[in-house]
Amino acid sequence: MIYPIVVYGDPVLKREADEIEEGSIDVIKLKDDMFETMYEASGIGLAAPQIGKSLRMFVVDGSPLEEEGMENFKKVFINPEIVWEEGEKWNFEEGCLSIPGIREEISRHAKLRINYLDENFVEHEEEFDGMKARIIQHEYDHIDGILFTDYLTPFKKRVLKGKLNNISKGKCDADYKIKIPSKK
Repeated sequence: MIYPIVVYGDPVLKREADEIEEGSIDVIKLKDDMFETMYEASGIGLAAPQIGKSLRMFVVDGSPLEEEGMENFKKVFINPEIVWEEGEKWNFEEGCLSIPGIREEISRHAKLRINYLDENFVEHEEEFDGMKARIIQHEYDHIDGILFTDYLTPFKKRVLKGKLNNISKGKCDADYKIKIPSKK
């Protein structure tokens, strides 16, 4: 099932997500739906809050980047915890399916170690670097209620305020189905 992508302004994107207890939901179905949704939107990562589910889960697939080492980088992260981040921070222009049409330079650590459960609730602890680390950090931020725009300077946020307000009203170009925040 392909879900609409929740866009900027929806409270689910700013909330710390809940841990998943084994057996509480069908994580295999959710994983499959998340990958299908991510591929439909031409993404390389997708966190559960981006489909309106406040759960500590995200999926990644770096193969569309066509970089060495990314062809087999397809994973599911459930209840992840970044153990450490290190290395010189490096800038890279990031985008987000929940913030269509905006890309900005973001500085992130070069390496990380992460502890997580896979879709079979098997525990893993692995180290990642470079683009893999960046994708994980971006998606991990989503389950902590952080968007890449939160890292921008106050000046840059003011410059983008109009565009972000338009996204929250559905006035944006996305070639995938989006869910506009409900008006209260």
